[in-house]
Parts: sequence; structure tokens; C-alpha cells
Amino acid sequence: MSSFIVEGGKHLQGELTPLGAKNEALEVICATLLTTEKVTINNIPDIADIRNLISLLADLGVKVTTVDNKTITFQADEIDLEYLQSLDFRLKVKSMRGSVMIAGPLLGRFGYAVLSRPGGDRIGRRRLDTHFIGWKKLGADFYYDPEQKTFKIEAKTGLRGSYLLLDEASVTGTANIIMAAVLAKGETIIYNAACEPYIQQLCRLLIKMGARIDGVGSNLLKIYGVESLHGANHTLLPDMIEVGSFIGMAAMTGSDITLKNVGIKDLGIMPDAFRRLGVSMDIIGDDIRICQKDIYEIENFMDGSIMTFADAPWPGLSPDLLSIFLVVATQAKGSVLIHQKMFESRLFFVDKLIEMGAGIILCDPHRAAVIGSGRFNFLRATNMVSPDIRAGIAMLIAAMSAKGTSVIQNIGQIDRGYERIDERLNLLGAHIIRTAD
Repeated sequence: MSSFIVEGGKHLQGELTPLGAKNEALEVICATLLTTEKVTINNIPDIADIRNLISLLADLGVKVTTVDNKTITFQADEIDLEYLQSLDFRLKVKSMRGSVMIAGPLLGRFGYAVLSRPGGDRIGRRRLDTHFIGWKKLGADFYYDPEQKTFKIEAKTGLRGSYLLLDEASVTGTANIIMAAVLAKGETIIYNAACEPYIQQLCRLLIKMGARIDGVGSNLLKIYGVESLHGANHTLLPDMIEVGSFIGMAAMTGSDITLKNVGIKDLGIMPDAFRRLGVSMDIIGDDIRICQKDIYEIENFMDGSIMTFADAPWPGLSPDLLSIFLVVATQAKGSVLIHQKMFESRLFFVDKLIEMGAGIILCDPHRAAVIGSGRFNFLRATNMVSPDIRAGIAMLIAAMSAKGTSVIQNIGQIDRGYERIDERLNLLGAHIIRTAD
């Protein structure tokens, strides 16, 4: 288990370019299973979750060709469906949450898929009901194997379009249903669909591949099934979670950082939410400059009540950003309530922030009240263990702003979502050493 040794209190200066969006990459890479032709994807981040998914597709028979360090071509013309029954398959999918999204395209193209309970972050229950209910309405049947703990999903006579009112606006659920429906016979209507930029990007790729989809960008999608799809070329958006992480990091360390090519139009309310936290930034074209010389002050609502940040389906605030907002609030002037609605275990890392001196009251598994210190570098260094990607980056931000030297263990969790984060930050003046335990 590798660790970061972080010397805090360093001011950063320079430019950072966010890498390709991890969550989008997981979706569009799985979409390459829908055609026998080559699909080229650009701006792919070199992170553990993506490498593991690509390895899984290669084991399935997908031909994977690396064009350069950010561009990969996929061709799924010889898929080995027998591999889905293997122990190796079951072990691999347990290590990554994104593996659930191979089921939709396999079901759509072959009428057959196997789904094991996927792994990923330990942030509470992450149910798959939306996926299953959607596929069932498209005509799929399910068989549970209690010995292998897998679901076999079949559509022996093919999938047929249907009207679906999703029980929740699940991003992965929406993506999986879209990928199953594009080759189904007839018209599929998905209401209460997730409409995050990553879903929009998936739809744009599928349209380039020959799919017929109306309503992209809204929560009402109409999909008209086609006989087959063809190859295409696609470029990933910048990762908005990286953008938010770097904004928070710059504010927390009192740094002067310019984020290049961030995809401003796809960031939604995130920049304004940071401004309400008191973070000052300038938007110049498609770049963001954060020059935080003074401590930032949290706004109150117009009626004087305490500011609340809560996650919500797009265009609301992403749940992946709340850990960052929470840690940045610890040294702001003022108080804020962080309400993590979706996952019941995502706030449990705050005990380490409290140990570092942060003024936080964990009200319940979903809510934390943060009383900011109103000064820079007030946190004390400590030893921490990263439980998941987003808590891990929040811990790294806290350690970089703290007095003294902190140790963060289990940084493999951070590596799942952030490519070479230590190297990139050290170029700006950070002092982060990676060690192998």
C-alpha cells in the first residue's frame, strides 16, 4: 500500500490542465462494445479505473490499440461471451464500479450479459435497481446464480422499445439503459433521465455511430432503435471533478493557479458555488485563474440563514464535489452545512479533519456542519488513510494546507481518479513524496 508524505503550507503557482473526464471515459469505452467497427477515443486519462476497464474489455476480446498516450482505438468484432462465466471475470468486476456499464451494450448487441456485484468506493450502498428495472421493461429476463453470486441477463427474442420513468436520475443507470436501447426494436422513451454532461457526451458519440436519439441535454430522451452502429471518433471533456479539486486546492493553499481549457460551458453551477464559499476566481475564455491572497468568507442566504451545499442531479452540484467543498470550508470565515444526500458513508472521513483541528460537527451520516477558522494554515499535520477517491483528494488538500508533514496511506484510491497527481502538483511548488509501504 503506497503513501504520500505531504509537507504542508506551500503556496503553488503556475498552470494546470485538467485531464479527460473519468466518468465519461467509463461510459464511452463501454459503448465501443456496440459495434464491430473501430471506435477511437481521445483524451483518455491514465488512471487505475480506466486501465482496469480497458483490460477487462481486452479479456472479452476487444482489440485495443494505443495510438498515443491519450488516444486509444477499440474494435469489438470478436467478443468472447464465454468469458463472462469465468472466475477471472467475476474477480475483475469486483474491483471496479465502472464494470457495471459493460452489461447494457452487451445486452443490446448480443441479448446476453452477466453482472456481478461491482466494486469501487466504499461510500455506502449503491443500488442497481434502476439498471435492472430499465432492462426488464425493454424485455430482458434475469436469472440469479447464488453460487457464483451473478445475474444472468437475457433477451432471447431481442429488446423492444418501451416507456421508462426512472425511479431515480441515476447516471450509470441512464447510461446503461441508453446503450441497451439504441439497438432495440422500436421507440424507447426515458423520462427522469440523468442529463449530466457525461450522459450528453455518450449520446453524442452514439449519434456519431449511427444511433437516433432526441432530447440530448434534457431529462426526457427518445431513442429510435437502429439495426447496427458503426465506428466513430470521440474526444472526452475535461474532468469537472479535477477542475473543482484544483479550485479548492488553490483556495485552501492561498495559491495563484491558472486552470487551462476547463470546458467552462460544461461546469454548470460549480464556479458559482465556489464563489458562494468565498473563493475568488477569474474566468478568461476557457481558463480559470484562482489567486487567493486573502482568506475567503462564506456567504449566507439572502434571509441571513446559514449557507447549505447539497448534492443534486444535474444541473445541481455533483456529489463528487462535496468532500472538496467540506474541506475548503474548514478554514473559511463563516459556517456552512454540507448535505450529502446520496451516499451514507461519504462523510465519515471528517474524523481525520477534526483530528487536524477542523471545526466540524457530524450531524448524521449525511450532514456535517462546518465552522470555518477564518485563517490560512491552521490545520495540524496528521496521518490518514484514504477510504475512497473523493475523500482521498480532500485529505490531500487538507494536508497541503496544514502546518507540518502529513502521511496519507492507501493512495491507490486517489490514483483511481487522478493521474500522477503528485508529479503535477510538485511542478507547481508542492512537496509531495510517494512511498511504497
